[in-house]
Amino acid sequence: MLAKSRPMDGSPIISYSKINVEKAAAYFAAEVSGIDFTQPIDADTFAEIEHALCEYEILIFRDAEMATEDQIRFGKMFGDLSVHPFSPNSDETPELIVFDNKEDNPPFGTDIWHSDETFRDCPPMATCLRALDVPKVGGDTMFSSMTAAYEGLSDRMKNFIDGLEAIHDFKPFKRLFGDDEDSRKNLQQYELMYPPVLHPVVRVHPVTGKKSLFVNPQFTIQVVGMGEFESRSLLTDLFDLAKVPEYQYRHNWYNNTMVIWDNRSLQHYAVHDYWPQRRAMERVTVAGDKPEGDGKADVKGLRSRKTPHPVEDQISHGGHAPKRQLHRELEKKKG
Repeated sequence: MLAKSRPMDGSPIISYSKINVEKAAAYFAAEVSGIDFTQPIDADTFAEIEHALCEYEILIFRDAEMATEDQIRFGKMFGDLSVHPFSPNSDETPELIVFDNKEDNPPFGTDIWHSDETFRDCPPMATCLRALDVPKVGGDTMFSSMTAAYEGLSDRMKNFIDGLEAIHDFKPFKRLFGDDEDSRKNLQQYELMYPPVLHPVVRVHPVTGKKSLFVNPQFTIQVVGMGEFESRSLLTDLFDLAKVPEYQYRHNWYNNTMVIWDNRSLQHYAVHDYWPQRRAMERVTVAGDKPEGDGKADVKGLRSRKTPHPVEDQISHGGHAPKRQLHRELEKKKG
């Protein structure tokens, strides 16, 4: 199939001549064929794949015969691979995540809408996931276009949220740490390595220039400058947009199927309905850059009678502060 596509810079329509591209959902997603992943991919073919990923946000490769090394080589064509600090990484290849969920190893933490690792200052650019051994029924992955979600908002809402920032934190992974002293110290070290970060609520895609929502219920905890009640209400409304069917693509896995998705503009949800059947997958993640928005909002415009001090103001916190006595008590315990 010869598919035509408008380049990201707005220049005349081009054709996909090296790969076959067939749209898989109304708004986004495409199936791609005509690639031998066991052989190095030439520059012209990869340029079309890279363009298609930005255009369709997720690419599906069915009957993709390959070894782990081939998947890693393909992922590296997009950029450096990152190492997830909490996932079940391969001992030999830390960049490779191995999901092998079965009766004695139930899935954890993926049955919630999210973009991968937004607790990082620079979240991943893309995620490449391949099915090794999946059940015939169940275990689908759902994807939702946050570009479509943003474009579906009213102009008034777009104007309101453009420029806002939100705090992201690795809160779901804190359950991995125990309550003993060594575990608490270990958690403190991770909190120093991955402190809460600020990302724009509306992200501008660095290639296409399109805007998308960049908040998710797994990692986003508060809108900067808003009181807790208003922040929670707004975030809940934005989180719920991932659930709109028109913005979704539901992927049914078969063995030897691989997908790569644009983490800058998609959220996903791994359905846990297959357990205790086995579902074995391998994943590599492409490192990304710092999310950028279209300017910053004046947080003083978020001032309210209930919460009169925006975050950027000098605040006394009503005199509350860490006390030296507490530090002395901690030092005594250490002694």
